[in-house]
Amino acid sequence: MNWMNVIFLIYQVIAIMAVIHVIMDNRQPAKTMAWALVIWFVPVVGIVFYLFFGINTRKERHVSERSMNQLTKRSMLEFAEQQNLRLPDKHKPLIDLFVNQNFSLPFKDNKVEIYTDGYQFFPALLAAIGEARQHIHVDMYIFAEDALGYLVADALIDKAREGVEVRVIYDDVGCWNVSHRFFERMREEGIEVSSFLPVRFPSFTSKVNYRNHRKIVVVDGVVGFIGGMNIALRYVKGTGLMPWRDTMLKVSGGAVIALQRAFLVDWYFVDRTLLSDRKYYPSALREEGLSNNCLAQVVTSGPVTPYPEIMQGFVRIILGARRYLYLETPYFLPNDSVLFALKTAALAGVDVRVLCPRYSDARFVEWASRSYLREVFEAGVKVSLYKPGFLHSKLMVCDDAITTSGSTNLDFRSFENNFEANIFFYDEGIALRMKKVFLRDEEQSVLLKDVPGRLNSRFFVRLWESITRMLSPLF
Repeated sequence: MNWMNVIFLIYQVIAIMAVIHVIMDNRQPAKTMAWALVIWFVPVVGIVFYLFFGINTRKERHVSERSMNQLTKRSMLEFAEQQNLRLPDKHKPLIDLFVNQNFSLPFKDNKVEIYTDGYQFFPALLAAIGEARQHIHVDMYIFAEDALGYLVADALIDKAREGVEVRVIYDDVGCWNVSHRFFERMREEGIEVSSFLPVRFPSFTSKVNYRNHRKIVVVDGVVGFIGGMNIALRYVKGTGLMPWRDTMLKVSGGAVIALQRAFLVDWYFVDRTLLSDRKYYPSALREEGLSNNCLAQVVTSGPVTPYPEIMQGFVRIILGARRYLYLETPYFLPNDSVLFALKTAALAGVDVRVLCPRYSDARFVEWASRSYLREVFEAGVKVSLYKPGFLHSKLMVCDDAITTSGSTNLDFRSFENNFEANIFFYDEGIALRMKKVFLRDEEQSVLLKDVPGRLNSRFFVRLWESITRMLSPLF
């Protein structure tokens, strides 16, 4: 037996062990099969890819979120007293789901501003930073080292020099191309900066797949921002010839307590410092005269929790829709539960509409999404493709009653691997405003059925679409 045969035999044993490892992990069958096929039919590269992106370390509990939830319950509850809180009966099952699964308390007395591009959002963010007096908390997937990144960093440095507490969390993978000096400059000026799950050898393979995709900013515990925009110039100028269309929300009122808690849980993980002082929940400093029954829940999800809470909420909203359900997402790779819910709602006569970008910033994902879009279209979903640029917006609105926006994409990674955050509103006024945003985007879109070749593609095109779909659980 020559050395080539020995190497081949050793590789076969390793591949079999890797496939057994995938099977024993008891994932969804589709994901198990996808990984098994990649490991077996893509020699060497398949195993390396699995080591980096496929090993399930959820059970290791990188973030002890359950214990952190217990630690923060007392501090938040102590400062979260609400007068005359009324929960509508028709939404109570969904509200209870989030409370039971995620300890996501509903808060009333909220005011919301909706930003649909960076030209609206970043001036509002800089203005809020400029008005800060106590603390600024930033939790971003990407904090880019570009002109806009330096502008925001300089604004934060100015506040730190004034004695304002400034804390920044950035995702280590999302900021791979950002120099160490960029963040060190902020540290030297008194800003507390921490990276989320830093990826370093030899622990690379256990962390690279679980990323903090949240986009949250909290100023003085009074104003909060949440949505889909990172701090990067492309969120203003777009990429190449594609303008950037996104959704970001500015929230004032009770829900800022929940945004603050979401940040402080993440901060405990990255810095091991528990911040539970009353000053971080300044109920007395809330906007005067803000009294309404606009209910909101901030829901976080991640690979450390027993259930995918945000996905569960999506499914319940979709199956509970009676008149319409409008959905925007940059990546349409639904898992079986969401796909089934969308098709069921459409077949039941609900006006279900899905809006995605015509051209994606990730070509492989774009190809993989095509068969999913075609499948829901055939079930009666109205599918439209946004034309003016890249649609990165993540929003859902249902029956003039419920709306949600945040960092969660409609794909496997957001549901299973990423740490995400969405805010859910139970308010007709907010829903109607978000509905208007959707309909305006839809007017600038083309129907899927009117795009040549998308419904009746040639054989090899459909074969490639099917192959990418088969691999989509791995994205």
